[in-house]
Amino acid sequence: MEFSDDTRRFEVPAEGIARLDTWLVQMCEGFSRNRIQGLIDAGFVKIDGAVAEKTSVSPPPGAMVEVFVPPPVPAVPEPEDIPLSILFEDDDVIVLDKQPGLVVHPAPGHNGGTLVNALLHHCPTLSGIGGVARPGIVHRLDRDTSGVMVVAKNETAMRNLARAFASHDRIRKTYLALAHGIPSPPAGRIENLMARKPSNRKKMAVVEEGGKVAITEYRIAEGCVRDEFAARLSLVECRIETGRTHQIRVHLASLGCPVAGDAAYGRPSLDKTLNPPPMRQLLHAWRLELPHPATGEPLKFVVPPPTDFSPYLCRFPD
Repeated sequence: MEFSDDTRRFEVPAEGIARLDTWLVQMCEGFSRNRIQGLIDAGFVKIDGAVAEKTSVSPPPGAMVEVFVPPPVPAVPEPEDIPLSILFEDDDVIVLDKQPGLVVHPAPGHNGGTLVNALLHHCPTLSGIGGVARPGIVHRLDRDTSGVMVVAKNETAMRNLARAFASHDRIRKTYLALAHGIPSPPAGRIENLMARKPSNRKKMAVVEEGGKVAITEYRIAEGCVRDEFAARLSLVECRIETGRTHQIRVHLASLGCPVAGDAAYGRPSLDKTLNPPPMRQLLHAWRLELPHPATGEPLKFVVPPPTDFSPYLCRFPD
């Protein structure tokens, strides 16, 4: 990100500092430690031009530290005319195919241009459902993950869908991931604990204790990758029983088969060998099955991945 005139600049004193976050609390009047840590975690602090990776880092004496203070996120998001690909809509829900690159809801650094802004333009009565900041949002996809999402249009639908997603009652979420390498075994179940990575709170990690259970069932979709990529790429179907942040990306990386184009958990050196190289993490929410929040009727939606998957695939799974 480019820092603007709202950037505060400080030089590390000759005697040095113990921790970046503690020092910045002293330098930035009126800022709590939690606020400073949040800015560091979100990538709004640089040391000699490089984004600070950890709150506990100790920059060398004379280093220039820049702190960008983003403008506050509006309490109530504004409607914006952003195109939506709607798969289904009635009085209770909107089911859509989210395009890659679209942030789901406003946050520091993304005050507008989000899915929520688009939804409020499409459906003004959505405002306030489930909270004014994230109206109607039952579950999320990462900015660069594409695919099927469901949005609640009233408080009853929000409550029923939230309960179903939390209990996994009749909810089936299946993703397609283009991964480097061939998972071994070709099908399996990953179950472990996942938590924020202590050294970089923007990332998740598998931990031995203190995390939340994360469960992913996976299998290779045979015969889908083009012959020229078949020895080094695989299309993996991932069904998640839990919805932890970055779950599939972390789990596939733990198998030694990171998602192609994944800047956080992937292998850029392998991405560069692909023609064309992926421009985003090639992860797609392919299939969503859920009960209708009002009638209980089973709903099922299947959406093929966007065209950026096409150079590597000869077909999609059945």
